[in-house]
Amino acid sequence: MLSEVNMTNKRRNLQPKLFWLTVLFFALGLVHISFAAAGVLCFTIPFYYFFRYREKIWCQSVCPRAGFFSRVMSKISLGLKAPKWLTSKRVRDGFEIYFWAGLLVIALSTAMVAAGRVAPIEQVRFLMIFTVPFELPQLLSFDAPPALTHFGYRVYSMMFTTVLIGSALAVLFRPRTWCAVCPVGTLTTGKKKKMV
Repeated sequence: MLSEVNMTNKRRNLQPKLFWLTVLFFALGLVHISFAAAGVLCFTIPFYYFFRYREKIWCQSVCPRAGFFSRVMSKISLGLKAPKWLTSKRVRDGFEIYFWAGLLVIALSTAMVAAGRVAPIEQVRFLMIFTVPFELPQLLSFDAPPALTHFGYRVYSMMFTTVLIGSALAVLFRPRTWCAVCPVGTLTTGKKKKMV
């Protein structure tokens, strides 16, 4: 039991130090979009932690995005209390639907690109639909398979959308307001209630 408490305390110290992974993710997308495919780890590792430890260790102790909001966005946050509707079940469910829809679009559209049925997207999109008005510079130029390029842009777009929304919430409200509506947190909280 004592070793579990010590492990939890060590994990708590990780989050403020891992904020740079969020910055690194977006920077690597500027080097070459295929590196953005690694962002899928942010969709899967939290569930590994949850199913292994039956706790929200990712959200509380590891999540680099939460570390980014705490460490970077707290410097410019107005710190207002979020309105109740913003953290309501309806809003959380909406972000969860976005999460599942995003994963479905990523998987199906990448499969279609791999099969040669559609062309890969080559730009970042906000909310999966709206093309952002700028192109990502690609500092390395090499031919990646079209499906990998497409997958990279799709994952980058999903991460871009959630970090942009989370940053806007962090500026207006408390730095980690995004954490109250984050689909990963919502999903693991729901699963924990079902397991009890």
